[in-house]
Amino acid sequence: MVYLPTMRVLLTTLNAKYIHVNLAIRLLYELNKEREGLEWKEFTIKEDKDGIAEHCKNYDVIAFSCYIWNITQTLEVAKKIKLLNPSVKILLGGPEVSYEWQEVIALPQIDFIITGEGEIPFAEFLQFYPNVDHISNLASKKHAEVIYAQKSLTFDVQNYKNILPYRNDDPASLYNRVLYIETSRGCPYKCEFCLASLDNKVRYLPNENIKANLLYLMQHGRVIKFLDRTFNIKRDFTIDIFTFILEYHQPKNVFQFEITADILHPDIIKFINEKVPKGLFRFEIGIQTVNQKANLEVSRKQNFEKTKSIIKSLEHKVEMHLDLIVGLPLDYWEDIKYSFEEVFKLFAPELQLGFLKFLKGTPMRDKAHHGFVFDPNPPYQLIESKYLSKEQLQKIVALEHSLEVYWNKKRAVNTLKYVTANYSIFDFLMELGIYFSTVRDFHKYSLKDMYEIMENFIDKNYSGDKILKQLLAVDYYLQHKVKPQNLIINDVERTKKIKLIEALKLNHHKFRFIILQLSFDFKVFEKESKIVNSPQNLIIQYNGISKAEIIEPETAFVLVN
Repeated sequence: MVYLPTMRVLLTTLNAKYIHVNLAIRLLYELNKEREGLEWKEFTIKEDKDGIAEHCKNYDVIAFSCYIWNITQTLEVAKKIKLLNPSVKILLGGPEVSYEWQEVIALPQIDFIITGEGEIPFAEFLQFYPNVDHISNLASKKHAEVIYAQKSLTFDVQNYKNILPYRNDDPASLYNRVLYIETSRGCPYKCEFCLASLDNKVRYLPNENIKANLLYLMQHGRVIKFLDRTFNIKRDFTIDIFTFILEYHQPKNVFQFEITADILHPDIIKFINEKVPKGLFRFEIGIQTVNQKANLEVSRKQNFEKTKSIIKSLEHKVEMHLDLIVGLPLDYWEDIKYSFEEVFKLFAPELQLGFLKFLKGTPMRDKAHHGFVFDPNPPYQLIESKYLSKEQLQKIVALEHSLEVYWNKKRAVNTLKYVTANYSIFDFLMELGIYFSTVRDFHKYSLKDMYEIMENFIDKNYSGDKILKQLLAVDYYLQHKVKPQNLIINDVERTKKIKLIEALKLNHHKFRFIILQLSFDFKVFEKESKIVNSPQNLIIQYNGISKAEIIEPETAFVLVN
């Protein structure tokens, strides 16, 4: 009898960051773990590629999960593996190789590609390898010929009834990572820039499986992100999952959902307002553009006024993350500016300004009549079109950088709220971003740098606005745990400061203080975004442990004489 050694197969991927996890390889491992020789492991795109290849070189097959953010690094690692051991077979799967994969399979370091959903083809591969000719949706090479057994397959997600993808992780490793869970597959919408639009049949996983996974993640994790493209399609399902979360969630759990706001059922809104604790939920809402012509051109339907009203009705309970896309067809410069300013006025804690990407398989790639030019390499980002020049896009890239630095990182929230009320926030952030790039690298700067840059920018362009610099000073002093060096506006003179601290009976043994003399009522500005001219002191307290806070003793807002 001939002994056949066990085939060693490694399911793996290169995550964008360590905090991310890959759900796909965990699911495939759970479905097939009875197969002797099957293992799984994650790496990151920034890890040493030679080290990754060294780890992989002694397996028979390395199966990579591929996305736009890791395909370049994955192909590089595959090449290094082949140099170390040419007999290792490289199998790719995932959204980045499911469409227009012909150039990838032609690469010498790639042996196989699974297209589409991987559950059925991967199980067949493990069962029949090395006889791969008839494996569903597998592209392979025989001599110079590519063989592809395309089949129309839909995995029955009811097969996930007893599958717990995270039970093979060290439970202690889950708490500080973003944990993904899917409750459904497919999307009812047909947005032409999105891969999810290619599968319009929404299939729900078994309810008991969803809850078992969710319970496990709540017990061992912290941030739990639902992968459903539109979580709130079904009213009853949404409320059922929300109710389950409220019953079993743990301290510090946070749950993130991608929702379509303008179809959010009134009963869901009522449920959140009445029962959900503040800060437990985050909603990611893709607004993309306010321009209805652009929406219709990419098969999107959206009522922005309704979306806006729902965001406002829930923002006191739910942290909002809003998305815009730059570069959609029929979206000109003024349209993008209008969309940005209208959406920024909502003051969501995070506003992501993305750039149109031409993902493989999406209908956007067929919109040549719009004059699109895009990078042929991942992530296939727009370079120019009939509606936006290269120069205009570069200016918006600068805006996106300053948006990230000053708003999304919460470095100048008060300043930018004031700008929004008094100037064009689009122009301000764009010009600030352009100026920033002339003095610092956007990836290399200190906390002090960012405030000095903004101060100098204001001095050059808004020198007559004293309120703007005062608010920037408030933002600067509130960023620290310990009392920082003076910047923008100095602390009050020492003798006056001691006098005021004693008069207010402040605990100067336990805390340190900055006292800023402002020309307006900061409390009114915080609550109403209005400037009321009323000179007063603002007292900022430092405890050395957490970020500074404004304190309000009864007489704290008296002007120092």
